[in-house]
Amino acid sequence: MTSDIVLERLMGLHPKVIDLTLDRMHSLLPKLGNPQDRIPPIIHIAGTNGKGSTQAMIRAGLESAGKKVHAYTSPHLARFHERIRLAGELTTEANLMAVLDECERLNGGENITFFEVTTAAALLAFARVPADYTLLEVGLGGLFDATNVFSNPALTIITPVSIDHQQYLGDTLAEITVAKAGIIKRGVPCVVGPQQDDAMDVIEATAQRLNAPLIAYGQHWHSYAENGRLIYQDDRGLLDLPLPNLPGPHQIQNAGAAIAALRHLGQDDAACEAAVTRAEWPARMQRLRHGPLVEAARDCELWLDGGHNPAGGEAVAATLAAMKDRPTHLICGMLNTKDIGGYLRPLATQSGSLTAVSIPGEKNTLPADITAEAARHAGFAHVAEAETVMDAVQAITARTPNARILICGSLYLAGTVLRDNG
Repeated sequence: MTSDIVLERLMGLHPKVIDLTLDRMHSLLPKLGNPQDRIPPIIHIAGTNGKGSTQAMIRAGLESAGKKVHAYTSPHLARFHERIRLAGELTTEANLMAVLDECERLNGGENITFFEVTTAAALLAFARVPADYTLLEVGLGGLFDATNVFSNPALTIITPVSIDHQQYLGDTLAEITVAKAGIIKRGVPCVVGPQQDDAMDVIEATAQRLNAPLIAYGQHWHSYAENGRLIYQDDRGLLDLPLPNLPGPHQIQNAGAAIAALRHLGQDDAACEAAVTRAEWPARMQRLRHGPLVEAARDCELWLDGGHNPAGGEAVAATLAAMKDRPTHLICGMLNTKDIGGYLRPLATQSGSLTAVSIPGEKNTLPADITAEAARHAGFAHVAEAETVMDAVQAITARTPNARILICGSLYLAGTVLRDNG
């Protein structure tokens, strides 16, 4: 028996992949001894984009200060174990099997979604291993997300909110923000990243109702790039730091939220610098440097990004705009649940071509021909299709030596690339 077999079985416990309610969590957790009440101080992170990067920076800062940190994130890229980090280390197979088995057994065959039961398993694992902090990334939304099962976190964080997952969270930015702001707790400070006005109105109203102090971008802290440095300022003073090692202009604001959180937690300037220089977060404008795909690319640069919504497309486009030394060509595969036009339009002006692929083994993939047609409508002048990512890399390399190739459009595609590329 392996965790892969157990995880596959757990996927069959509910007819839906997503069913937003906390009833099943509140039923299972008492059977497990309410582990959510026994885990180290919680930093709970919601938002549409930037959750993972912000979490990675906070973890880097805390760990540089000698703190032991649990971390929970989703989805995984190559292996499920990536979702659960215990005191700084990815969960072992033995630990994962133990908590999955206990959750499955005590659930007793009742309806429960895969994300709910695996979140319960993560909380159980966190309760059994000593640490100083627990970083919890929301899976979807916030208000009814399976991670939202405690009342007294040390801190909450809301990264930029934009339109995504409308089928679950609502059609307007305000409706979506209601879900995200559901992690705000009475009396608990909340760090808020840059927001559009409609989103900020909802966050401020929620915080006022719950008497939760806000630590908001543009009001209580600022972060910006100046002369090749990251400048952060709040009421404690100014920090002059290196630019984030995670590439892209959007990481300036993610770094600001991470620093605001670290300063609230009492960490010093050295921890803030480590947050921006030591963070690692795969498939977010990640440069691939080894493996068969890199060998096939020869003199081309090969990059990977898992962004998949309009705001993600804008962030990638801004990153590419600052990387002008090579022509850029995209290899793109997306899910049929995403706003493909909204994602692709910002990228059309930054790319010489797009090669569409289907995501291997993913039932919700957009067929390559549909992605290709959407790319034409989005304004790409040169569009092609390929059977595999390897085929696409070889074709681009043959016609454009020394190019920059970006594989993008989906975390599921990114995970496939990371597994296949070793």
